[in-house]
Amino acid sequence: MNNSKNAPDSQIKELLEHQQEFFNTLRSKGRSANTLKNYRTDLQCFNNFLLKESSRLKVEDLSIPHVKEYGDYLQTKYNSDNSRRRRVQALRLFFDFLVETKVVGSNPVRKIPTSPKFLDRPRPATMVDLKTLWQYLLEEGHSRHKMTKLLARRNQVMVLLIFTGGLKVSDLSQLKVKQIILPKNEEDSPKVIVKPPKRDPYTVPLGQAFVPVFEEYLQLLRQQQKEQGLDFSELLFNANPYRILSGGLSPRGIEVIFEDWRERLMLDITAKSLRQACVFHWLQKNQKDGLIKEWMGVAPSYSLKLYKDHLSSQVYDDSFLLELYFHYTKHNYERS
Repeated sequence: MNNSKNAPDSQIKELLEHQQEFFNTLRSKGRSANTLKNYRTDLQCFNNFLLKESSRLKVEDLSIPHVKEYGDYLQTKYNSDNSRRRRVQALRLFFDFLVETKVVGSNPVRKIPTSPKFLDRPRPATMVDLKTLWQYLLEEGHSRHKMTKLLARRNQVMVLLIFTGGLKVSDLSQLKVKQIILPKNEEDSPKVIVKPPKRDPYTVPLGQAFVPVFEEYLQLLRQQQKEQGLDFSELLFNANPYRILSGGLSPRGIEVIFEDWRERLMLDITAKSLRQACVFHWLQKNQKDGLIKEWMGVAPSYSLKLYKDHLSSQVYDDSFLLELYFHYTKHNYERS
């Protein structure tokens, strides 16, 4: 950031130090390098605004009128609603961090009305890509190498949680084994309890294929934990090809797994596109809008219109998950 003639170096330095601490905190939470780059860009816009007058460089002196002026500044600088919204959101999160670290007493940015978010049409993973990925994971799940088999089972569980439960990578990151509820009879569905950091927990049903996959995965996981002397409560884990490194799997770690699948299998699939496929599947099963929004973890005001507008061009069915699973289980049983 370039210095202004009226901007004391110490105040600029203090602002940048606070922002660097903010970025370090985001990095420790597993945010990707691309996400951090976007936050830096968005906050640089705020820095440029502050540099116009030295009196506004000290973040603890900022008040609601100053921040509203920043909102006006964004209105004139950017034509895109999304650009304005993103910069306000970045600043709001930065000030939340300053409140948490007791640099400021309150967050004045929450008084800025955000621009309405432009929602691009959903681009869900295709059934072809889903079946290709599932078949690959089932084959890997019958490897003779212990860690290859365990990693495949972990990834099967992860795919099922996203495609049949609509979980976000942030939901998956620190998900605990105890948050999985298995059915007590055949009529019930398995469920997962989602615990967002700033909302009440809610329960999402999962597909029937989840039960045998989860039970086999948990058995293999417990065996490896015992052999490697590990004890953690998270459902997923971070690992290399030879051993488990730690419990929990960061959002960035999940992104890397999907990147590997796209390159290895030549698929066009992401965690987001897989989750969007789940939403289409719920709609095709005639689930009520209110339930779908609850399972997505979004506000009641969230609109499903874009999904419904493209519903006729999407066809999803989860029966292949269980059919292929039993096919590979039977095939490998006969081979042994």
